Amino acid sequence: MSEWIKNINWKYVLIMLVGNIVLGLGIAIFKLSGLGNDPFSGMVMALAEVTGIEYAVFLIILNMCIFVIEIIFGRKLIGIGTFVNAVLLGYFVTFFYNILVSTVGNPDHMVQRILIVCVGVVVTSLGVSMYQLTRQGVAPYDSLSLIMTEKWPKIPYFWHRVSNDAICTLICWLAGGIVGLGTLVSAFGLGPIVQFFDTYFTSKLLEKIGN
Repeated sequence: MSEWIKNINWKYVLIMLVGNIVLGLGIAIFKLSGLGNDPFSGMVMALAEVTGIEYAVFLIILNMCIFVIEIIFGRKLIGIGTFVNAVLLGYFVTFFYNILVSTVGNPDHMVQRILIVCVGVVVTSLGVSMYQLTRQGVAPYDSLSLIMTEKWPKIPYFWHRVSNDAICTLICWLAGGIVGLGTLVSAFGLGPIVQFFDTYFTSKLLEKIGN
């Protein structure tokens, strides 16, 4: 254990933590738009509403259930980032959403909502890039698609991810959650922007602090 701790790059851990905070802000912005969140977050919000459990607490419970699968089939994917994302992300989202509602208020017009979605895409993509590129551990939900790709390599990762997101979207809709523009943008539009940040920001930042 002590050897494992010594080998941790704490600078990367800090970037990962900041990435999760930025990701929490991005999810909160999506929620503020009222046009839907990414499939997994939307599903968790909808189920938390139905069950009457606080969003952050429900997210932890669900993540712990998925974490069992990650331990069994994807232990190599587990790291500090796994626990930060699983335990703290929900609280980051709640914190920023409460601030946004109290300071900005809920948007009244569709144009405002669409603009908020655009901002949410950029912020969320930056957070995902900073959290993932540090390779400090994969979040439980994100690990599912990677595990499935390893178990069924003939099916590309893209289709495993899409199938998981589609199931989350369906559950969100059945639970009375919001499925809209934000959901579609999150499911299909984040990739290119995340790649942009990977190339032009996060990779350069990690290279700089590595030196």
